[in-house]
Amino acid sequence: MAEGIANNLFGDLIEAKSAGSRPAEEISPYAIKVMREIGIDITNQKPKSIDEFKDEYFDLVITICDRAREECPYFPDAKRIIHRNFPDPEEAEGNKLESFRKIRDEIKEFIENKILKYFNK
Repeated sequence: MAEGIANNLFGDLIEAKSAGSRPAEEISPYAIKVMREIGIDITNQKPKSIDEFKDEYFDLVITICDRAREECPYFPDAKRIIHRNFPDPEEAEGNKLESFRKIRDEIKEFIENKILKYFNK
């Protein structure tokens, strides 16, 4: 969701890429549904491992779960690394769709604020 949101909001300034320390086999149908609700199509995105990007240079790395922060020493040359933990909506109890909506909205707000601050320095 973070990649889709960042590219949708700031695609003229950045190229967002997302990866996980333990990527799923496919994007959650819940994620696809809640992103469509805000006009963002992520059906062409694929879950990727951070290993795919370990030799790339990034100006800004944002980690959004504690596990990624702990397992993500791949980007020592990044100009800036920002971390914020978000619960995994797949692991939420109760209404999964509502959990995905809540996390989507929290990630969106976080990305809006952090990327704007990064470029405004």
